[in-house]
Amino acid sequence: MIGSAQPARRREEEVSDFAACVVRGLSKARKSLPCRFLYDARGSELFEEITALPEYYPTRCEFEILTDRAEEISSGHDSVAALVEFGSGSCRKTEILIERLRALSLYIPIDISRDALRQAKTRLESRFPQLRVSPIVADFTRPALLPEEITRAVKLGFFPGSTIGNFTPAQAAALLAMMRRLLSPQGALIIGVDLKKDSKLLTRAYDDAEGVTAAFNLNLLARINRELDGSFDLRGFRHEAVYDCAKGCIEMRLVSMKDQTAMAAGRRFHFVADERIHTESSYKYTIPEFRRIAALAGWKAGRVWKDMAGCFSLHELVA
Repeated sequence: MIGSAQPARRREEEVSDFAACVVRGLSKARKSLPCRFLYDARGSELFEEITALPEYYPTRCEFEILTDRAEEISSGHDSVAALVEFGSGSCRKTEILIERLRALSLYIPIDISRDALRQAKTRLESRFPQLRVSPIVADFTRPALLPEEITRAVKLGFFPGSTIGNFTPAQAAALLAMMRRLLSPQGALIIGVDLKKDSKLLTRAYDDAEGVTAAFNLNLLARINRELDGSFDLRGFRHEAVYDCAKGCIEMRLVSMKDQTAMAAGRRFHFVADERIHTESSYKYTIPEFRRIAALAGWKAGRVWKDMAGCFSLHELVA
């Protein structure tokens, strides 16, 4: 829970994990960094700005679905006692569901950001006095321990956004299988899935005209400088977003603009001009494609909702 771990020890563990992943990723022939490290405090602020950009359709489209179809979405879950959200962040979208889940008594947001969870708990308990909010500070991709009193309770999982797209199809199936085990028995999951569409529309969403996404991506190097005694010259790298039609995937990268060397975590890393660091993948699916992945994870496909433009989808999966 939110107060179960000592903050200082947890912080040391986080920095150690960050350092190990940076050293491992930058030592590869094809350099890469895990996308979860994009979301430090500054990165989270920048991502909130991204969600409000005209080019970035996913948040806008998902809010449209939740707002317009909220009664329909919640109608099949009248007996849900506990709502579990994976990677909850600000929990803004969740409030739309909470309002309509009439039997709901417990909300369990899972996120790595202690501050975001604390703020969400304060806001939600003020708005919904009858609701108990029990945050868990954890990486939602790893199995979590839910409160024992809801072991047999009817649970609904919520995984909004297009975060499932940050995983390869095989990784997505493994993650969905873990969620199914956590939410069983009688569990269900509402999950956001970005749909395949025109490549120009996709590329603009990840490389906006104002350069906010570029700043978000480059902040990963700034974070290395801040936390791992790094010496990256941010002016020596540029943001790149490319859609791979064969994989159905947007790839975000940081491109070295010259031959250069940088320090991080006591190690020296060399870059040649045009060498790339892969920072994020975002897979897009058709509805049948995603249903096949869910089936591999043991889920039964339920209802699907799309926004008016057909850009984004919410899927109901049943354990």
